[in-house]
Amino acid sequence: MEPIHIVTDKSNISELVLMPGDPLRAKYIAEKFLEDAVLVNEVRNMLGFTGYYKGKRITVIGSGMGIPSMGIYSYELAKFYGVKKIIRIGSAGAMNENIKVRDVVVAENAKSVSTYAAAYSDDESDTQYASKSLLDDIKSVAEGRENVHFGSILTSDVFDVYAGNVDSTLKKLGYSDFLATEMEAFGLYFIGKITGMDVAAMVTITDSKFSPSDDLSAEMRESSLNDMITLALEAIIK
Repeated sequence: MEPIHIVTDKSNISELVLMPGDPLRAKYIAEKFLEDAVLVNEVRNMLGFTGYYKGKRITVIGSGMGIPSMGIYSYELAKFYGVKKIIRIGSAGAMNENIKVRDVVVAENAKSVSTYAAAYSDDESDTQYASKSLLDDIKSVAEGRENVHFGSILTSDVFDVYAGNVDSTLKKLGYSDFLATEMEAFGLYFIGKITGMDVAAMVTITDSKFSPSDDLSAEMRESSLNDMITLALEAIIK
């Protein structure tokens, strides 16, 4: 079996990977933060680049949107390219009024009603976990930063979890006390568990039901993620 979504020579992929959802964000990171970055994947326009950050070789590649897409790309990186660490960097909605727009949330665990893990390996757990060693590195780098929060997040298959009756449904299931909601971390954490790869996810809050007037536009999201990107880069090279 060979990879069909990431097609490049194994030597082109670093053992250290950052994964934004948007492939254009991967391009942005490569151009703004990496030295000597080169394009290493463009299959399905899921752009991937490898370059250097403070002398350490880093690959940054998109994951696409949702658990299934994250599962495909993170699995291929672990299985076929020998990747040892992945940090997801993305955007999210606040689910706690103390979490503000532009804050960064690091997911110690991700909970989901998704059947992804059960379909893959009969794992019926609704919670998947970040790697302790990678979390410890992130905590070390983030020490003293009041806008970085650690806790549980919800990985949803629904983009707008505030729509319809989703709030009431989550309460009935006992899903409360989340800091944020996004769409990929549960899948990454499950792939990390089955492959032995170290994984973590951090997200910048781009919208909040508690302060909708502060929500970021698509253009503002692009430029407001730099703090998170730097945090992830510093943590993955420790």
